[in-house]
Amino acid sequence: MNTESAIGLTVHDLTKKYGEKTVLDKVSFTVNKGDFCILLGPSGCGKSTILRIIAGLEQQDGGEIHIEGRDVAQLTPAQRDVAMVFQSYALYPHMNVFENLAFPLKINKTPHREIAGKVQEAARLLGIEELLRRKPRELSGGQRQRVAIGRAIVRNPRLFLFDEPLSNLDAKLRAGMRVELAKLHRRLQATMLYVTHDQVEAMTLGSKIVILENGLVRQIGTPDEVYDLPANLFVAGFIGSPAINFIEGSLASQQGEIFFHSGDLTLPVGVNRGLETYLGKPLTAGIRPEFFRLGEGDFTGQLEHWERIGPEIILYVKKGDIKITAKTLTDFSGRIGDEISLGVDGKDILFFYEGRLIRKASFLDHPAGTD
Repeated sequence: MNTESAIGLTVHDLTKKYGEKTVLDKVSFTVNKGDFCILLGPSGCGKSTILRIIAGLEQQDGGEIHIEGRDVAQLTPAQRDVAMVFQSYALYPHMNVFENLAFPLKINKTPHREIAGKVQEAARLLGIEELLRRKPRELSGGQRQRVAIGRAIVRNPRLFLFDEPLSNLDAKLRAGMRVELAKLHRRLQATMLYVTHDQVEAMTLGSKIVILENGLVRQIGTPDEVYDLPANLFVAGFIGSPAINFIEGSLASQQGEIFFHSGDLTLPVGVNRGLETYLGKPLTAGIRPEFFRLGEGDFTGQLEHWERIGPEIILYVKKGDIKITAKTLTDFSGRIGDEISLGVDGKDILFFYEGRLIRKASFLDHPAGTD
């Protein structure tokens, strides 16, 4: 198989500056044809700037962009054969839904009969056939977003660009639209690049996630990879809800077994030669809340608060200066101030040295990810 033909988008060493401030610093990633790739990061990390540069709405200061092998740096937005869906919907208020959907085709001088067919097909895919004669003001937020997506679909572009398209919707509509976007991607088998700061959207929609911080790529991987093997403290802390627990401490060996110590807290790690290099060095242990086991006492702390969120129970436990968040599905009837016993399997602990993942306590042979 021709490798080049399998690539939908290549971004190499993309750099962007505003005055003296570098907002994108040699960003590189690839998206295979037909993939759903997520640009994920906090506000201000540069993810929307990447999208705008790819679309031709802004100019890069360095680097290369290839769409299906074609260098697009010198092409106008219209020549790049991309379709962008904005957060603000960007519908024309004086046009009805049919006219909004047809507008990009009319601009490209598509024959009238072909326009009608493409608009009807897009409307069918999105379930908005009955809305074609309505004006945007007569639509709900979710319906407006479907129209904005439909306007991109009718163009049949090489690349779809989504700039936080669900952020204006309420939680219930966002959940429903995530399902619809996933179904739409499966039907179209199109190459999609999707910007969001919402990790739920990223983890549920993406086949590949590019995680950004301050204009730098911090990790690229599948949803499972960035969750199970975060490359660094930033990724570990950004992915997961409730957030991962970080505990500063060090490893020590006692009678052939390794333990993690932090103040009064001691956690057994097990027999693991791969961690012996780091004995006595300052480390950060990362433990996801769901890996704690209630009532299995590696340590005991005081319950400060607890919350029931559907079938899940979130526990907030304090031991000395250490605060732990744990998650359980077990029926719980504790009281604030109770002593709570928690356990964790050593293989579920992530260890970070100088901010980077060294390995889990299981027998991993290599560090994960790259900055």
